Amino acid sequence: MTHPARSYDRAPGGLRPTTIEPGFVKPAAGSALISQGETRVICTASVQESVPRWMAGRGRGWVTAEYGMLPASTGDRKQRDVSKGRPDGRTVEIQRLIGRAIRGVVDFDALGERTIYLDCDVLTADGGTRCASITGAFVALDLACRRLAGEGRLERSPLMGTVAAVSCGIVGGAPLLDLDYSEDSTAEVDANVVMTGEGGLVEIQATAERTPLSRAHLDDLLALAGSGIEQLRALQSQAVG
Repeated sequence: MTHPARSYDRAPGGLRPTTIEPGFVKPAAGSALISQGETRVICTASVQESVPRWMAGRGRGWVTAEYGMLPASTGDRKQRDVSKGRPDGRTVEIQRLIGRAIRGVVDFDALGERTIYLDCDVLTADGGTRCASITGAFVALDLACRRLAGEGRLERSPLMGTVAAVSCGIVGGAPLLDLDYSEDSTAEVDANVVMTGEGGLVEIQATAERTPLSRAHLDDLLALAGSGIEQLRALQSQAVG
């Protein structure tokens, strides 16, 4: 099969050039700038020594996420949610996904009665912003937990594993990893896959736009995602030192 030319001359199973820069926002308890091709997201972790009222008194902590795109992140100005009075449906869906993905590897008893807020702000968007947000937010959280432990505020890290996410899809009949916007916008099938560093599936979001997704193609996409997340895990490990 002849594969279409991809950005950065990538093979079908290739990630875009990806970097994770830790400590990008100095005042935050933990932070990282993740870049995947032209997609760039600032991820920060902020610690609050309390939990939501519905959790108070249980001795357990909480982790939650917020997501937003800067007005010029896609070229055409995107109106800020604050000016509209509420986040749009896409924003709510993505920040809930980020929160679910990260909470899957957190021991809330070990965190104690404190909340860690993960804020993911998209600087530039060229596809895969929700996946980049999950991968970068985990690094920010890991750095924040290491800082809390170093300050004696935690006896041990509450992280029970690692988590990362990557997009994949069927474009022109071919399974591809890490879709940029031009690929995502023409894909017959697009998927976002969240996995632990040990290969466990946390969440799969898959949509067939025109052609129903076959079991064989799903297996192909999951294999691609697994290889991509293995590479992202190595970058996360380097970022936290």
